[in-house]
Amino acid sequence: MDEPKQETLTDLRAQIDAVDDQILALLNARGRLAQAVGHSKGKAPVYRPEREAQVLRRLTEQNSGPLTGASISILFREIMSACRSLEQPLSVAYLGPQGTFSEQAAIKQFGQSASRLPQASIDEVFRAVERGEAHYGVVPIENSTEGVISRTLDLLLDADLVICGEVFVRVRQNLMRRSADGVLEDGLDGIRVVYSHAQSLAQCQNWLRQNLPGAEQISVASNSEAARLAAERDDAAAIGGELAAAYHGLNLVARDIEDTAKNTTRFVVLAREAAAPSGRDRTSLAVAINNRPGALVELLAPFARHGINLISWNTRPARNELWEYVFCVDAEGHASDPALKAALAELEKNTGFLKVLGAYPVAVS
Repeated sequence: MDEPKQETLTDLRAQIDAVDDQILALLNARGRLAQAVGHSKGKAPVYRPEREAQVLRRLTEQNSGPLTGASISILFREIMSACRSLEQPLSVAYLGPQGTFSEQAAIKQFGQSASRLPQASIDEVFRAVERGEAHYGVVPIENSTEGVISRTLDLLLDADLVICGEVFVRVRQNLMRRSADGVLEDGLDGIRVVYSHAQSLAQCQNWLRQNLPGAEQISVASNSEAARLAAERDDAAAIGGELAAAYHGLNLVARDIEDTAKNTTRFVVLAREAAAPSGRDRTSLAVAINNRPGALVELLAPFARHGINLISWNTRPARNELWEYVFCVDAEGHASDPALKAALAELEKNTGFLKVLGAYPVAVS
């Protein structure tokens, strides 16, 4: 195939430059509008998860390509993040340290312009938001292979916080190691120790058995801590995400080594204020029923009568009573929608405990 003529390339590049100039002007125009919105809001919250979800859905649905919907979502999240910071810089607490999948979820939801505050535990994320040290928090709530994160559910039952959003992060596990004596290590030779979080090690057992059968597997507090430890030894490697490798200067020597394809973790966004309806929402709630025959049927009946679809169902021990349980339920719709509101009103009459943990937009990819 003949190379394109130089004049054609020059013309195309000139057209790209002209488009870039238009994009720059439009971005600053959007920024000025965001500032005007901030002035008109007064003390109202800067971050409106329902509004941002509506914007992203509209743009991805209208997208005609060649850019993918996922690319459009990423681009406009960063645009909204930058414009939001013109109104007020946001701070987001997440389960640290730096380089974790929780930080990746925080970036995906709030963009690079938000200030990220790593916390030592899920408990500390809750406390940071409750004390006002962070505007929002991001914590894992369930994994597609390992199941529910019990500590998050338990804290939601007692906290004065609500879920205002959800984020799905595809968990891509990678093997990483440092350069040995200044030489780039791009293979598995010499690896005697593999560090990672216990869940990540469990998710990569088949790969480790086939490729590093003699390596010692050591569980540590986080994948980022594993990367830090691997950066100290030539004979060590870590399993984790690309963000952890970047923070600690490690080379990725094997990508996507998880045993289950499409392994995904769902995160929730913690807030002091509830989210308004977006038109495509989910409501999480906790309910305790009386320990008697037929009680479980009575719990489910209001949802069936009002045509509410239940998405997930988990059980947690009620810590104040031996052998009593709290049911944590995710339902389609917003708690303020007429049908779901009616179902919850019926449910409240027949249960010993009912708490709406949050009503929030369904995640936009």
